[in-house]
Amino acid sequence: MNPTYLYIDQFISHLRVERGLSELSVEAYATDLTRFADFLEKNGFQSPGEDDTYAILKHLILLRDEGLGPRSRARHLVSIRSFYRFLAEEKILASDPSGLIDFPKTGLKLPDTLSVSEVTALLETPDTATHRGIRDAAMIELLYAAGLRVSELVHLEMRDINLEAGFVRVFGKGAKERVVPMGRYAMEKLEIYITTARPVLLKHHTSRTLFVARAGKPMTRQGFWKMLGKYTRLAGIDKKVSPHTLRHSFATHLLEGGADLRVVQVMLGHSDISTTQIYTHITGDHLRTMHKTFHPRG
Repeated sequence: MNPTYLYIDQFISHLRVERGLSELSVEAYATDLTRFADFLEKNGFQSPGEDDTYAILKHLILLRDEGLGPRSRARHLVSIRSFYRFLAEEKILASDPSGLIDFPKTGLKLPDTLSVSEVTALLETPDTATHRGIRDAAMIELLYAAGLRVSELVHLEMRDINLEAGFVRVFGKGAKERVVPMGRYAMEKLEIYITTARPVLLKHHTSRTLFVARAGKPMTRQGFWKMLGKYTRLAGIDKKVSPHTLRHSFATHLLEGGADLRVVQVMLGHSDISTTQIYTHITGDHLRTMHKTFHPRG
């Protein structure tokens, strides 16, 4: 039996015995969580994990697509969050992945994302007739194409980019390394940046950093935030857009396109899998194929 169902049974007993909820409330929790467990099993999850944020997100997206309104989806999220909080309190999980998905009292609020058309408008905004515009276009494209954190983006070095293979090597939280496909659009913009704009921006200085600002100094997180805000306004996007918005958009667009959850988690660096294990369980060719198939700019 899938361990998820056993954990749900433990949680339901906890609701009855320790929290003293009414039978009607307990049945509502059981119904919601059984539906969620069925979803996890169908998508290859053998048990709940600390990296299930995007599994929960995709489940909520599917509920929306099936016609469930905000109130019903909010109730499902309440059940899921209570379940994961219980698993964390019982030390079954080290942390609660559901806390990253929040909602207001009036309805469900998923992480902010941009539509594919909004992302396209944003990516086409930088003036590539200038060296800075070429750099900015490459940075925004790569952030979205590979689902990077802004800290990962600005700390990339020249050696981390493999234009021939179409991969970028990333060192995420805890110095964990992962390799992510970048797609042909990012490859093209990076090649133009590296061969034309970067040497000019360096101004006879040397630097291992991929993206440089004035006199060859590394682009900072604050500098990128400011630059992204400028292009958001120029693109006419009436949303509060942060670098993490593009990361959420990357994941959501892949998931909505039908990409495998485990593959997306590997690309995001949410899985505790080293680079060697990436190539053991999911080959580079498969990652590239999945990215090209499901990513809007793959």
